[in-house]
Order: sequence, then structure tokens, then C-alpha cells
Amino acid sequence: MMTVPSPTHGVLSNSSGIRKWWILTTVSIGSLMGAIDITVVNIILPVVRRDLGTTVASVEWVFTIYLLVVGALLLTFGRLGDLRGHKRLYVAGFIIFTLSSCLCGLAWNVAALIVARGLQAVGASMIFSSSPAILTGNFPATERGRALGLQAIMIYLGQMVGPPLGGWLTDHFSWRAVFYINAPVGILTITLSMIFIPDDKNEVGTESFDFMGAIFFAVALTALLLGLNRGHERGWTSPLIQALLAGAGLMLIAFVLRERRCPHPLLDPALFRNRVFTLTVVSSILNYAAVFMATFLLPFYLIQGRGLSPSRTGVLFMIQPAILGIVSPVIGELSDRIGTRRPAMTGMAILACGLVLLSRLGASSSLYVVEVGMVLAGLGTGLFFVPNNSAMLGSAPRNRQGIAAGVLATARYVGMILGVGIAGAIFTTFLTRQTATALFEGISAGLITAAVAAFIGCVTSNVRGPSDQQLASQENPLH
Repeated sequence: MMTVPSPTHGVLSNSSGIRKWWILTTVSIGSLMGAIDITVVNIILPVVRRDLGTTVASVEWVFTIYLLVVGALLLTFGRLGDLRGHKRLYVAGFIIFTLSSCLCGLAWNVAALIVARGLQAVGASMIFSSSPAILTGNFPATERGRALGLQAIMIYLGQMVGPPLGGWLTDHFSWRAVFYINAPVGILTITLSMIFIPDDKNEVGTESFDFMGAIFFAVALTALLLGLNRGHERGWTSPLIQALLAGAGLMLIAFVLRERRCPHPLLDPALFRNRVFTLTVVSSILNYAAVFMATFLLPFYLIQGRGLSPSRTGVLFMIQPAILGIVSPVIGELSDRIGTRRPAMTGMAILACGLVLLSRLGASSSLYVVEVGMVLAGLGTGLFFVPNNSAMLGSAPRNRQGIAAGVLATARYVGMILGVGIAGAIFTTFLTRQTATALFEGISAGLITAAVAAFIGCVTSNVRGPSDQQLASQENPLH
């Protein structure tokens, strides 16, 4: 029988073996909450627009502002976690997230809702940048893949239940209930975090924080993400889009020059001298870009091209996260024994095959082809996700775990926006032809491009080198 935990020093009074599973439970609840919050908002936007009497362009910022703020701040908070303690940042993030969720529910107009969502994104970026480092710091390398795999289940569960939960809450209560429900979950997670997550403030370093580097990076990434996000809508030759992308390039150059001279940089350039770390980052960007190209294009095929209802399309889109949730814990535990390179490489190859299959869809293709393609995409991503993340976090030194987690999360957002931007550009280019088959040709071209990205990711996962084969048997650098 499990003993009642003691709050003393934020750890359990019995064995550390029990404590680490309570830590995993606490972090997993946060992961579930974060995944639901991302996916649930898209469902309620039409209702929000009608209720607040605003335009589509304005209400779209309720989603976009969240994406931009989280992406811009992940690296900053990852570094602050290394310097000030990951538990401290995680708890503070949940306090901000919970309070701002209540502000979202109280929003009296769309401007107030957008501001509250921006504050919510600040808290979310603190949570997302800290949780992988907390897990990595409390599980040995021989169990890291298993822990990350179990956490991944909650992420995929959140992606599955978010849309139907949002619809149910809106139908029976109000769209505001979607935000209010975060309050009790947030309070529970804060309480569990204070009790179970060990205080790591005594293990942090004495290095200073690079404020100028943080500003350069935040401005650069915000401009880049905004340009990629709006490029396919406004046109890539638009002066505004070109100015955003050019400004992002200049700020990134300034950031790199700053980091090379700074004694305590925000992003340590030495991390990228490690081939495993660098290529896992590249592979992660390619994976998310490929997956989100398909995520962007397939609704057009199913709804506009085949006439399916949004609800039927939503059911089909549950296939991939369901497969991911089944595969991730299994492959996480397996990668602890056999290493991370082969599962990640195999996963990207399977994803590429699934995308090639989906690219062959036409006006009369069987929907079974869609289902098989999504199963392959889910299986491939499930094989890739946990081993790749485990290799990346395991290759970073003890005092750079927060930065590694921040880089990992930033790669996810860059890949997502890049995938949607590229897919949107390809799709709209084909639609300008105004032929009977333009829609299907544009979707096919976009999915072939996604398959190419996945194949390149297969190569980058394979050429990481033999060093990551020892990661599963090494002691965790934080443990």
C-alpha cells in the first residue's frame, strides 16, 4: 500500500522510486491540460466571433497570439529554468496560466480575450519549457524514454478529447466554460507540484541571464513565425511579409553574433557542436513540418473535395493521435533498451510512406486510403517522437537541460508554422489555376512535399552517429 506523501521539502517521505512516478503524474496532468487548451480553442472560435460581435480576422488572433507568444518565449524560459530552477518556473507558469484562463472566461470583447490569451501563452511557455527538464532530471537514462512515452500519452489524449470537450462545454454551458475549466485543474497541478517535484534551486548555476540575447531571439522568432503564418494568406511577395522575413533574418544574425561574444549566452553555441543534439533538432523541425502540412491540407480534401461533414472529418483526425498514444509508451520503453537512432529513423520512413499514400488521393479514392494513411502517419510519428526527444535531452549537459527543452519546444513551433506556411503557399498556387482538378493537384503536391521533408528527416535521424546508441545505458546527466 502506498504511503501518504509528506510535504516536507517538496518530496515524498518514502523511496525516490515512488517519488519519480508522482512527478510523472504531476507533469502529465500539466501536459494534458496544455494539449487540450491548444486544440479546444479552434472549435469555439465561430461561437466566440458571434457572441462578441467581431470579425473572422480579429477572432483568428485568439489562436495566433498564443502560438506567437509561446514560440517566442520558450528558449528564454528554458534558460531561466537552468538559472533559477525548473520547479520554480513550472509552478509560476501554472499560476499565470490558471489566472489568465479565468481572465479569458471573463473577457468582455475580443481585444480583452486576445490580451488574456497572450498572458495565458506566457504561462504555457513556462510550463512547456520546464516539464521535459523536470522529467529528465528525475528519471535515469535507462527509464527516460519510458517516462517521456507515458507523458506523450497525455499529450495525445489531450489532442483527441480537446475538440469534442470544447464542443460539449460550449453546447451545454458557454464558450467561457472552456477557459474556466482550467482553474480547478490548474489548482490541482500547482498543489501536486509543490508536494512532489523536488526543489532544484540549490542546483542552479551562478551565470547571468542574457537579456539582450533574449530580446533579439524573441523579436526574430516572432517576426519569422508571423511571416510564415500570414505568408500564404497575404502572398509571399507582399511587402509586409517580405519585411517580416527580412527583419527576422537580420535579428537572427544579430542574435548569433551576440551569443558568440556573450560570456553567458542565452543559447550556448557549444550545444550545436554535438552532432546528436543538432540533428535531433533538425529532425524534429522536419517531423512537425511534414505532419502539419498534412494537417492543413487534408481537411480541404475531405470537406471541400469529398463533401464530408466537419464532424466526420474530426473523427478521422482522431486516428493519428490515437495511434500515437498507443505507440509512444511502448517505443519509449523499447528505446531505453535498444537506443534511440533506429526507432526514430524507422518512424520517419513510415511517416514518409504514409504521406506518399495520402498524396495519391483523388476525387473518387476510398476513404479507407485516408484511414490507412493516417494510421501510418500516427505510427511513424509515434516511433519517432519519444526516441528523438530522449536523444536530444540526453545529449545536453546537466546545466543546459532547460535550454535543451526550450530548443525542443521551439523546434516544434517552428516546424508547425513552417509546415502550414509551405502547404498554404503550394495549395493557393495551384488554386489560382482555377481548373476542375486544381484542388486535388494542390493537395497532392503539398503532401508530396511533406513526404520529402519526412524522408530528409529519416536521413538526419540516421546520420546522428553511433554516440546516441549509448544514451540508453548512460546515467542521466541530471540524475
